[in-house]
Amino acid sequence: MKLADVATPHRGGEALVRVQLAGVCNTDLEIVRGYAGFQGTLGHEFVGVVEDSPDRAQIGQRVVGEINVGCGACDWCWAGDARHCLQRTALGIHGRDGAFAEYLNLPPENLLRVPDEISNRQAVFTEPLAAACEILTQVKLTPEMRVAVIGDGKLGQLIARVLATTGCNLLLIGKHSDKLELAAASGIKTKVLSELELDPARRFEVVVEASGSASGLNLALELVRARGTIVLKSTFHGAVELNSTRIVVDEITLLGSRCGRFATALALLASGKIDLEPLIAAEYKLTDGVAAMTAARQPGTLKILLTA
Repeated sequence: MKLADVATPHRGGEALVRVQLAGVCNTDLEIVRGYAGFQGTLGHEFVGVVEDSPDRAQIGQRVVGEINVGCGACDWCWAGDARHCLQRTALGIHGRDGAFAEYLNLPPENLLRVPDEISNRQAVFTEPLAAACEILTQVKLTPEMRVAVIGDGKLGQLIARVLATTGCNLLLIGKHSDKLELAAASGIKTKVLSELELDPARRFEVVVEASGSASGLNLALELVRARGTIVLKSTFHGAVELNSTRIVVDEITLLGSRCGRFATALALLASGKIDLEPLIAAEYKLTDGVAAMTAARQPGTLKILLTA
C-alpha cells in the first residue's frame, strides 16, 4: 500500500463524484493480502457529492453508489442486475479504481441520492448494510425461527441488526465481549464463543457465517440443524476445508450471499430503526490512509472511516 497523487478520473459517460467519507471493510484488508488479484485504488463504501454527470439533475446531490458496473448487453444487465454480469467491474475490487480517493467515477444509474435525514456517518454504511439486507431477500425469517450469526465484527454487527428487525429468535456469536456488548445494547442476544454449548437438539434453522475466518464455516456446520440453511458472507484470501459428508447426510443448504440493493439499505437508515454510529471506531484523513488501514487490521477494530 502507498499514498499517491493521481489525475482526476474521467470515464466517458460516467458521473464524477467527490468523495466525502469512505469506509474500510474486511474485503479491502483481504485485497491487500491478495484476494481478487486487484491492483489500483481501494475502497467501495462511500458517500459523496456529484460534481459532474451526464444526468445534469444529479449535480450537487449527495449520493451513494452501487459498486457493480455491468456490460449493459448481457442477460443479467438486461434484467437490471449487474451483480452477476461476467464482464462487470466493481468499485475498488475489480477493474475499477475505488473510493479511497478524492474523486471516483460511476455511471449515473448507479448513484442514489441520500435522503437529508441520513447523516454522512450513517450513509457511509449503505454498501455493507445492503449486503446484510440481501439475506432477507434470500431467506424468509419468521419470529419462531432460531437464527445464529457467527462473527461480531463489522459485517456481523450489521447483519444482526438487520435480522433483528424480523423478530426472529436471534443469537449473535463472537469472540469479543466489548463488541457483543454493543449488539446487546441494541437488544440483540449474544454469546461469547468460548461459552457456547453445542446442543444437537437445539440447533438453528438458519446460520449466517460472517466471521471473516475459514473456521467459521465449520462452526456453522456444527450449529445448523438438518435441512437448515447456512448463509455464507465471509470473503477472504485462502482455501477452506469443508466436511461435505455432513452437508449431504443432513441435507444442508449452503447459500452464498454478496451485494444487496442500496435502496433497501437507505430506506432502513431513513426509518431510524437502526443506529450505526456506535460501530465507528475512528476517522482518519485520506492522507493518513495507510495508517487507517493499519488500524483497521488490528484485532477487534470496528469501522474505520476515511475523510477527504
